[in-house]
Amino acid sequence: MDGANTPRVGAAVRRRRRALELTLADLAGRSGLSSPFLSQIENDRARPSMRSLQRIADALDTTAVQLLAASDETRTVEVVRAGDGGGLAAGGTGGDGAGAARVRPLVRGRHQLHALEFTGEQEADREFRHRNDELMYVAEGAVEVEAEGRIHRLGRGDSLLMSGGVRHRWRTAEPGTRVLVVAVGDHVEVLGG
Repeated sequence: MDGANTPRVGAAVRRRRRALELTLADLAGRSGLSSPFLSQIENDRARPSMRSLQRIADALDTTAVQLLAASDETRTVEVVRAGDGGGLAAGGTGGDGAGAARVRPLVRGRHQLHALEFTGEQEADREFRHRNDELMYVAEGAVEVEAEGRIHRLGRGDSLLMSGGVRHRWRTAEPGTRVLVVAVGDHVEVLGG
């Protein structure tokens, strides 16, 4: 699935790596991924899984959402169709996308809002803490979200808003779960009221 609508994060990874004055070998050492694999990603010859993209983002002192957002040009109006691109495999460390869990960007380019659709089994193996607000909506199935030490079980049609700075992790609680996550970009400065 290497079509025109597939997220291509290579240029964003390369720009961020160069801005930090890192070599591919430096990035490999920081991320635990091989230099050849990182080179393939930067040249859009391989697609990283979401887990690999998170490792790259951590190594580049940014987020996977920011890299995805920087992967395309900003557009004023854009439709993302249900069949546009398959998204990225959410599990594993390779670029083969063989896992059942997937994440698909619903917004492309650098915007104030980021939106992702997660399908399949997601594990609570990573803690998140974003600068700005984030909304999670369960379209199908159920999830368990641990936010600031409390567990919240969300079913179909439920949503959860987390203010910026809230530490959280989440996992699917049922097969066939589909979750939408919408967040204000970390690059956006939100002024208090």
